[in-house]
Amino acid sequence: MASGQLSRAEALACSGCRHACHVMLYAHTKSQLFGRTPIKHIILMQMRFDGLLGFPGGFVNQSQESLEAGLCRELMEEVGVALSVSEDDHMDARRAPGTSPSCPRLITHFYAKKLEEEQIREVEKASASTAKDHGQEVLGMVRVPLYTTKGGGGLSSFLSHAFIGNARSQLVHSLLRLRLVAPEDLRQALEHSLKTHARSAADLQEALALTEAEREPS
Repeated sequence: MASGQLSRAEALACSGCRHACHVMLYAHTKSQLFGRTPIKHIILMQMRFDGLLGFPGGFVNQSQESLEAGLCRELMEEVGVALSVSEDDHMDARRAPGTSPSCPRLITHFYAKKLEEEQIREVEKASASTAKDHGQEVLGMVRVPLYTTKGGGGLSSFLSHAFIGNARSQLVHSLLRLRLVAPEDLRQALEHSLKTHARSAADLQEALALTEAEREPS
């Protein structure tokens, strides 16, 4: 297995560990962007309270619930819809670096749940209307653009955003494992994303310079 990767059984056998579960909700679609670019698949992520992109989910209380039960509870709070997630949907478990020696070790679990397109729409509606955490822990659901526009936008631009923890790696791994994006297309998107990161860094430096100029006495 890759560094830090565990089987589900190995993860559950870890003593003194906290467990966090997140899920990628996705569906196939025949819709097209502007009537000409196939979208092919819908993947949901969320904008978190801290401005980072991530997947719905959270910490599980192992003394009271199973991994899947805890994940379903978090989904109800964050997307406002009761969804069933099973052990068959489990894709990955990894050790996460501890924030300090006093913190319990953390194991992150990642799931992928395939839905119908109409179910995805129901999740999107409920997340903005009935979800308890909307506007607080969760600022909104977003779709991952899996296509590439003529100007290079789409997936490459999306991947250049800021993600929480290993959410970007979880997304990339799932795209490859579920064959939602061809490896070569994904490689090109990531290469373009690196260039976008460089331009963003330059823009941030310019913005910072503006704030410094405002601080100087007139």
